[in-house]
Amino acid sequence: MVNPFDDIYFMKKAFQEAEIAFKKGEIPVGAVIVIDNKIIARAHNLTETLTDVTAHAEMQAITAAANFLGGKYLQNCTLYVTLEPCQMCAGALYWTQISNIVYGAKDEHRGYGVLGTKLHPKTKIKGGVLAEESSQLMKRFFIEKRNLN
Repeated sequence: MVNPFDDIYFMKKAFQEAEIAFKKGEIPVGAVIVIDNKIIARAHNLTETLTDVTAHAEMQAITAAANFLGGKYLQNCTLYVTLEPCQMCAGALYWTQISNIVYGAKDEHRGYGVLGTKLHPKTKIKGGVLAEESSQLMKRFFIEKRNLN
């Protein structure tokens, strides 16, 4: 039997959050956190809305998931995020002890990987899920932003 709740299914949910961010004029990054095939947190970038450089989609999702679970650890959870986490988000994810991170597009300039930030040793990582769609949305955002200025 095929499980309809696979990485693509949940990444599409994260992508919907990225589209919400795009419409708000936020850098279009979206995230969901899942446990037992159930979404327990949805978030998107809110750095402009909240005037807060730490209001990345991952940080918002971590807070929502921790509140849902009633604790700071996200063991047995999977984060789906449309862009590779930055070093700040990777550091926060390290402390949550999240079990899995699945991301879409690679961030060649500010991603945790290129900057050498470590994740928790038990965290499994998978990149490239809906990478093209996530990358195209990001490119469209910055092209439109440049044309407005």
